[in-house]
Amino acid sequence: MSYVYAAVIGILIGIFIFGLKTGVGCGFSTVKKKEVLILAGGYFVISIILGSLVEMVDQSYLEKIANLGMTLHVFIALVLIAAGIYTQKKWNSGCDVSKKTFLVISVPCPVCLTALFVSCMILASTLEVSGWKVGVIVGLVFFISVISSTFVFRKMKKTPEGLGTAMMFLGLFYLLGAIIVPAYIKAKKLSMELNCGGDFEIVPLLILSVFVIGGYALNSIRGQ
Repeated sequence: MSYVYAAVIGILIGIFIFGLKTGVGCGFSTVKKKEVLILAGGYFVISIILGSLVEMVDQSYLEKIANLGMTLHVFIALVLIAAGIYTQKKWNSGCDVSKKTFLVISVPCPVCLTALFVSCMILASTLEVSGWKVGVIVGLVFFISVISSTFVFRKMKKTPEGLGTAMMFLGLFYLLGAIIVPAYIKAKKLSMELNCGGDFEIVPLLILSVFVIGGYALNSIRGQ
């Protein structure tokens, strides 16, 4: 039973963290509170719909969904990077386009919808409850994450230039995930065959560390 609780809590925490992406877009842009509530409410409704569809989809499709997610990661990453550059360029030239470009990072994207659907599917099978009830739980967690993170990020009083930086960094993170995850899976399989997994497992972590440190350094330089 403790394993079930740990799995549920872990998934809900993951959903909350995933909602921070939407909070970044709303918090660093100049959109109104009403629009933030509409967006968060939209995610709540979508979660219920996805939860209701869980019982109609066989769990064998999870692998196919995951494989599709890698392709979507690359597409979304490129869109985020382009939108981030465009937002910063326009802001530096005296034009605020954050009310439009924030949609790239905040509105439901294929990657986000896939994550919500997979989360609902796993929770439904773990808790053994109906899908729509799981959808309510997932939607509520996502709603709280969007509203609370938007409030926190707005307290930081960042300009749309900060939104552009966040979009580019998140785009690089998505791109990194699309590169590392398949490479790690292949390396893991190879390491199992060669019985020397330690040599391969450290590589993705080192690459991830380099990107994280590099992004932090770049953000620090921009802030000076």
